[in-house]
Amino acid sequence: MEINKEKIAIITTVSNWDLYEITKTFFPAGIKIFAIDGTKGFFGINSLILFMKDLKKKNVDWLIMADEDVIFTDTQRVFQLINYLAANDYSACGMRDGGTLEWRNENPNMLNTYFSILHLNDIYTIYDQNVMLKNQYVLENEFKEDLQNLPFQNYDTNSLFEGYYCFFLWLLRNNKKIKYLDATNPIKGDYATTRLLDHGGEEILYHTWYARFFNKESTQTQRINEILKLGVLAGSTEKVEILKNNFYLFKMFFYSYSRKFLRIRKNNPNNLSRK
Repeated sequence: MEINKEKIAIITTVSNWDLYEITKTFFPAGIKIFAIDGTKGFFGINSLILFMKDLKKKNVDWLIMADEDVIFTDTQRVFQLINYLAANDYSACGMRDGGTLEWRNENPNMLNTYFSILHLNDIYTIYDQNVMLKNQYVLENEFKEDLQNLPFQNYDTNSLFEGYYCFFLWLLRNNKKIKYLDATNPIKGDYATTRLLDHGGEEILYHTWYARFFNKESTQTQRINEILKLGVLAGSTEKVEILKNNFYLFKMFFYSYSRKFLRIRKNNPNNLSRK
C-alpha cells in the first residue's frame, strides 16, 4: 500500500537561504514543504522540538528532514523508501553518524539528520518532550547491534557529539526501529560530498556538507556548484511554509539590542543621558 503524498512533508532548518532557493527545486513533488530559519542559531534539538510541536497540527504522517545542501537525484526512490519503512514498521531512517564515512566518526547508533525520515504518527504515540530530552546519555553496551561489519571502525559509541542525539536514543530505548542507510564519498578529490543510497542500495541524493560557506567562500562554493549539476528537477510547486519560534526571535532581538546598547555605552560614555 502506497503512502498518500498529501501526508508526507519535507522540512529544512536553513542556514544558507541562497543555497536553499536552488536545492528546493529538487524536492519531491506533491508534498508539503516546511522550513525553519537556522541562520540565527536556531537549529539541532531546538528546531526538532519546534517541528514536533507544530507539525502535529499539519496532518503530516511521514516527515523528510533534509538540509539545504541535500541534492536529490531520484525522488521516486524517496517515496519507495517511505513505503518500505511503512511496510516494515520502521520509525526512522538515515545515515549512521559514525562508521559509514571515514571522516564522520561519531556515534554509529545515531543518525546524522542531513537526511532522515521520521514516521511522525508512530512517534507521536509515545512523544513526551521532557522525557525525550532526558535521554542525552550513553550506557555501556546498551544497544546490541553488531557493528563489526561497518565500513569504518573509528566510530565512538560513547559520543554525544550532537545535541539531538537524545531524540534517537529515546526512540531506541522505546524499541522503535531505525533503518540505517549506506553512503559513500564517491568523488575523487572531494572528501566531503556524500552519495546516499536507499534501502535497496540505489542512489537517491548527494549531500555536499558545508552549506554555510555557499556564496561566502570561493572553494566551497565552486565545489557545491559542481554537485548541484547532478540534481534532478522534480517539479515541486508547493509553497514553503515557515515555522517560527516567536519567543526565540524575541530573545535574539533583545540580545542584539542589548549588545548594541553596551557597545554604544562603551564607545561613547559621555553621549548617554543621565537622570
